[in-house]
Amino acid sequence: MLKLTLHFSPGACSRVPLIALEAIGVPFETELMVFMKGAHKTPAFKKLNPSSKIPVLVVDGVPISQNIAILTWLDAAYPDAKLLPRTENKMGQAQLLSSLAKFSSDLHPLVSRIRVPMFFCDIDGGPERVAAMAIDSIRDQLLPIEETLSQNDWLAGSHWSILDAYLHWVWFRITGAGFDPKDFPNISAHYARTLKNPATQRAIAREAEAEKYLQENGLMPKFLKSKPANASATAA
Repeated sequence: MLKLTLHFSPGACSRVPLIALEAIGVPFETELMVFMKGAHKTPAFKKLNPSSKIPVLVVDGVPISQNIAILTWLDAAYPDAKLLPRTENKMGQAQLLSSLAKFSSDLHPLVSRIRVPMFFCDIDGGPERVAAMAIDSIRDQLLPIEETLSQNDWLAGSHWSILDAYLHWVWFRITGAGFDPKDFPNISAHYARTLKNPATQRAIAREAEAEKYLQENGLMPKFLKSKPANASATAA
């Protein structure tokens, strides 16, 4: 059996592979990233990921960074979990990879600019402008997803996949930063459905334990705190 260790932090995008691991159901360990102690800058962690970012999944001592790489590896290593829809041709595989890349390349950078605009501009009034522009951009990016979810409960059709886990995290983070969900009822409903997913519930429970530890020790970074706007999102 492979030894799996996920380096994570509550509220961060590491929630996506955390949900995936819970969905697979195999034993795995977690390593809490304590940013306020500079754990991401240590030589030991930089050997795992020179970019000093999470998530990192360590498989029998070998690190995998970047959500796309982690998620596609998990899907290939544990096909019975059906993290992604099965496809028999290269075009279908490319389209699935494109869907994952949309979250990591198109949506994720905008989430960061909404959540932590001060990391992208330090002049007076700049962070507020960065966040406002990112909100405008992410609305355009979310419109096709809103349309897709008007036809299906899940992004890949009738069955949950890790695409839904990624959208869950995006929605959690931006509504927690004040994004108005009123124009996206289908995504809001989708988020409520994800909260009923057992794997998501277990992942959130793990995060809650980690967050409690960080808060009790004065180690919870402000940029990771969220209070989602959705009434049903209070479980997160």
